Amino acid sequence: MKKLNDRDKIKSDFINNDELPKDWKFSSIENLSTSIQYGYTASALQNFEGPRLLRITDIQNDTVNWDTVPSCEITKENFLKFELKPGDIVFARTGATTGKSYLIQSCPKAVFASYLIRIRPNNSVDPHFLILFFQTMDYWRMISENVAGITQPNCNASKLKNLTVPVPPLSEQHRIIARVEALFSQINAARDRLNSVPLIMKRFRQAVLAAACRGRLTEGWRDGHEGFLQSKQEIPQWKSDVDLPISWSWVSPEKIVKQETPHSLAIGPFGSDLKVSDYTSSGVPLIFVRNIRSGSFSDISTKYISSIKAKELAAHKVQSRDVLITKMGDPPGDARIYPENVPDGIITADCIKMSLNPLIANPNYIEHAINSRLVKNQIYGITMGVAQSKISLARFKKIGIPLPPIEEQHEIIRRVDALFALADEIEKQVADATKRTEALKQAVLAKAFRGELVATNAELASSFVKLN
Repeated sequence: MKKLNDRDKIKSDFINNDELPKDWKFSSIENLSTSIQYGYTASALQNFEGPRLLRITDIQNDTVNWDTVPSCEITKENFLKFELKPGDIVFARTGATTGKSYLIQSCPKAVFASYLIRIRPNNSVDPHFLILFFQTMDYWRMISENVAGITQPNCNASKLKNLTVPVPPLSEQHRIIARVEALFSQINAARDRLNSVPLIMKRFRQAVLAAACRGRLTEGWRDGHEGFLQSKQEIPQWKSDVDLPISWSWVSPEKIVKQETPHSLAIGPFGSDLKVSDYTSSGVPLIFVRNIRSGSFSDISTKYISSIKAKELAAHKVQSRDVLITKMGDPPGDARIYPENVPDGIITADCIKMSLNPLIANPNYIEHAINSRLVKNQIYGITMGVAQSKISLARFKKIGIPLPPIEEQHEIIRRVDALFALADEIEKQVADATKRTEALKQAVLAKAFRGELVATNAELASSFVKLN
């Protein structure tokens, strides 16, 4: 095999030549391989009895589900040329995943597609050692430098074979592999525990809302605020099996909106009232289900209508502090407050708006109440069995909202906000910790490829001499 000149090699930055541990050497991918080869060009076939055709897209999260990999037609001669075997390493050579590698540890009868490069390591290097190097930041630096400035990222075989790797003796490689895998196992276990936290926080928030909308969150507060509670306005009761505090009421949505304001409880325009042809690139913003679900109303919509059209649709106008609810989704019934720092808008057909009477209902509390399981379960009940999960305005008017006196609503909001802020901070810390797990992996790999993770052969030999 042709020996590369130093000027041809793409060198690692882990360590300099003079810092390389004794018995280690820099070696190019070419000199560590028996072959470096592009893949086979063929059509991917489903339900075909032939060898599997591994593609870039089949490699997801460092694994391959061979049951979903398509097959291909291939001659016996080409199969022998492109056959995948345990110990082979394949690389994505183009696209957004350029440089991504995957070690074949076991596989059915399979070949690899043309947008992959296969290297077959020789007996001087353990494939597991190489695949560790291909996870290092140093490797990715070399890849990025060699695809920089290219419109379509591409790492061809010539570039790949010139990459250099710091390589210890095989026995030392095996110790490094074992140590890295043990440490990675611990890091992955920690990351898995961190990944479970968002679901826990979601359940925590729902528990907070459940306690808030049943009066449990403010039980102690009510004991010292009887005067406030006695001043509560009388609002007709809504029948429910859920018991509320004596000072609370079940109310329908239409009982807490501005009675003197037309269209204070309304849905978006139907059919021909608002057509795609009415859309403009600027003007009055249109509010869609996606805006409500994400809680993003600023600089997100690219759909507008003219001010003239907006006047025609005045019944569907939304203003700051209005509560918006999704009519459809899985499930429907997500609620968000329209913020104060954005212009008035027009809701679209699958949205509901509530302009609340501020003497009776605080928008922040109503948002929490509608998003609680107490109300969500009602919405689920009236949409169950419907082909498309969708709640009509008539059905929405029939739900019951647990309503405390306005003073207690303010206190509930304060307590919910404090608990949600705590959850937000925990999630931020978890996100930071999750990022640190990847940094920790890179630190492990850096030490491994500097010869600092395990005792080198030279160090072990020296210790043996001293003992004897």
